[in-house]
Amino acid sequence: MRLVLDTNVVVAALRSPTGASAALVRCALQRRFTLLLSVPLALEYEAVCVDPAQRIASGLGEAEVDTIISALCAVAEPVRGSFLWRPQLRDANDEMVLETAVNGVASALVTFNRRDFGDAPDSFGIRLLSPPQALKRISQ
Repeated sequence: MRLVLDTNVVVAALRSPTGASAALVRCALQRRFTLLLSVPLALEYEAVCVDPAQRIASGLGEAEVDTIISALCAVAEPVRGSFLWRPQLRDANDEMVLETAVNGVASALVTFNRRDFGDAPDSFGIRLLSPPQALKRISQ
């Protein structure tokens, strides 16, 4: 299975180590699915997760967050942006997530913000899943 994790899933993983998002991150690190990651999306993971408010909420130091993001980058399949599919979404910040999924030929895009993506992923043959739904599919 080829998955793109929205930034909100990575943030949730850091904030709640026993939740579905954290389980997905562990599965990615164990290579139980192919994590797809573009440079812009990796930079967004880093920028959002090292933000002081996020680090306080997660209880992690900057070095710990850097280690987790670096580990995700190390196991991910790099995705190059060959085409710009914009505009597809209402929120321009979500476009890089969709572009990573499209260019990486993802099976699914995992997010908490299903409404923000609407039907756009489906038009490219990409499923939109919540973290619990993605975990269930990985376990099958």
